[in-house]
Amino acid sequence: MNNIIVFPMVIPVLTGIFLLFLRRHIILQRWVIILSLLATMIISFIILGQIQTEGILRLDFGDWKPPFGILFVADSFSMLLVLTASFVATACLIYAFFSIGEAYEKMFFYPFVSLLIGGVNGSFLTGDLFNLFVCFEVMLLASYALIALGGKKLQLRESIKYMAINVVSSWIFLVAIAYLYGTLGTLNMAHLSVRIAEVGQTPILTVISILFLIVFSLKAGLLLYQWLPGSYSAPPPAVAAIFGALLTKVGIYALFRIFTLMFYHEPSITHTMIGIMAAITIIGGSIGAIAYNDIRQIISYNVVIAVGFILIGLAVGTNIAFEGSIYYLIHDMVVKALLFLLAGTMIILTGTEQINRVSGLIRNYPVLGWLFFVVMLSLAGIPPLSGFLGKVLVGQGAIESGSYVLLALGFLSTLFVLYSLLRVFLNSFWGETMIMVDDEKPLRKGLVIPCLILTLATVGLGVGAEGISVYVIDAAKTLSNPEIYINAVLNN
Repeated sequence: MNNIIVFPMVIPVLTGIFLLFLRRHIILQRWVIILSLLATMIISFIILGQIQTEGILRLDFGDWKPPFGILFVADSFSMLLVLTASFVATACLIYAFFSIGEAYEKMFFYPFVSLLIGGVNGSFLTGDLFNLFVCFEVMLLASYALIALGGKKLQLRESIKYMAINVVSSWIFLVAIAYLYGTLGTLNMAHLSVRIAEVGQTPILTVISILFLIVFSLKAGLLLYQWLPGSYSAPPPAVAAIFGALLTKVGIYALFRIFTLMFYHEPSITHTMIGIMAAITIIGGSIGAIAYNDIRQIISYNVVIAVGFILIGLAVGTNIAFEGSIYYLIHDMVVKALLFLLAGTMIILTGTEQINRVSGLIRNYPVLGWLFFVVMLSLAGIPPLSGFLGKVLVGQGAIESGSYVLLALGFLSTLFVLYSLLRVFLNSFWGETMIMVDDEKPLRKGLVIPCLILTLATVGLGVGAEGISVYVIDAAKTLSNPEIYINAVLNN
């Protein structure tokens, strides 16, 4: 029965390969990829329920028992992210149907998206470090194609930068894996945790842990985020939404998994570094978010702020902080996708990304304006929307651990998020409209419906937080108690 946990990765990957043969059949491609994502969501939900009754699930490929061979491990943390990723990707793809254009669709757009989702889900589910590297590479190879698809000058420039950064980080990733295997003789995450506990986190292991911190910080946009605003601004809105919602979150997931399961013995070094990096990331992201008039840059820097805020929970390291980070992680995947889609719609309707070149959009497109208003409140953590509970719990965790500087920076960043988005709202949506009736472009339902779905999700996650609390509490409990994960993997 545990074979089911491989499907969230296998379905998108096989779908991507199958779609390669349907290049000219656009409508069929759309149906196939949407049905595959719906199937992935249903299976993910079933697995999540199964975990609550049977505990953490494990699948040993080829029946090779841990620590030998490749395995997938599904716990509440990984499955919550798989489920959210599939849901967000579905909304973004519906948006793409009405915005990406036939030329893109015939350039293997859907196969690349499907392979990217397969890589993302595989990264969340794998139980060994080398397989994590492989899944990362599947995800990155697809993202290289998606960022360059279309061949515009800006895309080509940013794709070179994006590829260079990720090639370097992948090389460091491999070096770190090689050193770790050479030191401990295993790459199974649970077995690594046991081996590190046996020998102690020696200086060489601490150095290796810092290498992993550098790798995943590059991928998550923690401190080393300078590549992110440009790269996420270049592709079409649907692709930017998928990138903003999913890619940095895989890096964040890896940081949580590595530094709660394996390298948690020297928190005065590793977790202090994460805290400092989170603080600097929040400051840099806040400055960037209010420095630009380009709405894509503003949103990209808001992605950076969220990365810093979520990782405060890891730096603090208490159970309640983990709960807050998980709530905020799920919330951020939904609202960042929504924000990129709304910004993309604004650019499609006005032809400019500069917020000071348009005004009064709410008079022409009231639905668009009020959707933006809701997402602004959600990102600012206004109750009862989805950003509220995560912020409160991370703050509570920071108070419990005495991390008052991180607490202050985390909540100050809320003001910068609110100010940066309020600038967009007041400049672009409020005031007298600059669009004459004759020049007004129709707002297609296909662009609004995905935004409505994600808006309902952010409201639902806030109002119905109690409904997912059992999964979040279980996920935080596993992060706080690594022996739960170890026993599930190593005890047959």
